Amino acid sequence: MFTDRFGRRHTCLRISITERCNLRCRYCMPEEGVDLSPRSELLTFEEIERLARIFVCRGVDKIRLTGGEPLVRKHMEDLAERLGRLPGLRTLALTTNGMLLPKKLPRLHAAGVNAINISLDTLVPERFETITRRKGLEEVLQAIDLTIAYGYSPVKVNCVVMHGVNDDEVPDFVELTRDAPIGVRFIEYMPFQGNSWSENGFVPYADMLERIRMVHPGLVRLEDGPHATSKTWRVPGYRGTVGFITSMSEKFCGTCNRLRLTADGSLKVCLFGHAEVSLRDLLRAGASDGELEEAIRSAVLRKKAAHAGMLQLVDQENRPMILIGG
Repeated sequence: MFTDRFGRRHTCLRISITERCNLRCRYCMPEEGVDLSPRSELLTFEEIERLARIFVCRGVDKIRLTGGEPLVRKHMEDLAERLGRLPGLRTLALTTNGMLLPKKLPRLHAAGVNAINISLDTLVPERFETITRRKGLEEVLQAIDLTIAYGYSPVKVNCVVMHGVNDDEVPDFVELTRDAPIGVRFIEYMPFQGNSWSENGFVPYADMLERIRMVHPGLVRLEDGPHATSKTWRVPGYRGTVGFITSMSEKFCGTCNRLRLTADGSLKVCLFGHAEVSLRDLLRAGASDGELEEAIRSAVLRKKAAHAGMLQLVDQENRPMILIGG
């Protein structure tokens, strides 16, 4: 088990399998784009599988595939099949914008992908184009419906809430949970390199909750698991749930059990930390599994108790979100 100095056991690994994306969301990628790593610097499927096996052998029981947009990487279904066969892995999850999901879902479902999050920040077509700099709202909505039809429950819908951009749609997103097994998760807008974050665009959890309570005063708080990233609520009589990821206003570092592997093979023990360890370089230098495990263990032991806080993070050097893995 990879355990840090504060007793946090790390059982969840997020693996970014590509830096590329077919959307250009404003909070994720600078308008001018980013310099992507050459293909030769990205982890191969064989390298990802080898590292994943080491993590799983040391207690990781959940892997989430992210990007960029993970579905744009060619033959990523092959990787899902490899990871789905790892003994001890209980959850193989996917975070996607949904645009390519309909044609890939059959194989992913068969491969053992058993949890899906779909990113969607607006239900208004014109706003979708403004936020993502692309068209495609209908395709994403169809992907949500198809995922439900395949039996995924809940289908989590991630919505980054930004003041003056989409915060007025919070009640509309709640309505998605009325008749469907959807878990809407409102995410506080977070600062990353190049996303022009400002405090003026930030909407805290308490404000979102108050806006929902104006429409649904009977909103009920549900019990969350010990490592939950979201605070979960339900409107009485509604089938789905509403959650809030409060990384900025009420950080949950004390129960963090997550590690991140970037597409170019760097281990990040904190989403907001700039410290990284290149497992790719160790792999390609011929490191044994034991040496890789020790490098991971040492990095985890250096993990801090908590991130610096909202205002301090604005000036901290970190990758753009698309190069970390959402």
